[in-house]
Amino acid sequence: MNDIPTSRRIAVIGRGRLGSVLAPALHAEPPLARGEPLAPGTDIVILAVPDAALAPLAAELTPGPVVGHCSGALSLDVLAPHVERFSLHPLMSLTAESGPQQLIGAGAAIAGSSPRALAIAGGLAARAGLEPFRLADEDRALYHAAASIASNFLVALEAIADRLFGSVGVEHRHAAALARASLENWATLGAQRALTGPIARGDSATVARQRAALAARAPDLLGVFDALAAATASLGAPA
Repeated sequence: MNDIPTSRRIAVIGRGRLGSVLAPALHAEPPLARGEPLAPGTDIVILAVPDAALAPLAAELTPGPVVGHCSGALSLDVLAPHVERFSLHPLMSLTAESGPQQLIGAGAAIAGSSPRALAIAGGLAARAGLEPFRLADEDRALYHAAASIASNFLVALEAIADRLFGSVGVEHRHAAALARASLENWATLGAQRALTGPIARGDSATVARQRAALAARAPDLLGVFDALAAATASLGAPA
């Protein structure tokens, strides 16, 4: 897809994590807060705001510019009444410390209401260093669930491991080294070949001891442990 011509004037609305990273990545003006006026001649507007704010904000905008949103879960319908609309969702976890370079090489789900709107979405992705891929409306919620599992749930899971390690005196840095190695193995080898541990070995006695320890010292985690043990067992032993 071709990049966006430099003559295009791009406005990003939203000063959260994504807006603060996306605006400089696109060589746009600093992101606007909701309610701030667009600069004269703005012809592309990107709404980098929470999902619940998209429809009201889109309704406030005077029709004219091509309008896009950055939601991974919502379709283009939320941008009515604007005729030409697009979506651009960077598949990347961003924190308050993130910068534009974190987007380089990441994927980006795009959609457009017209060939021109789709080309704009792809061009914006390319300008930010993202690799665009198209996503059907009916797949958006499942796609976003997968993104939450890969990112948010992973962090929550490691926080649980950190809690248990901390209770027996193991430092965070050692837990982090294990997590990094496991994630890299999964990325390069795939799930089955990366899987290690007692479940992969079929060592049910060790798993039972682990569960008993949780029951005694962290009973609130038994449900999580049982669900993840079942999911791990379903992967099968590594080849």
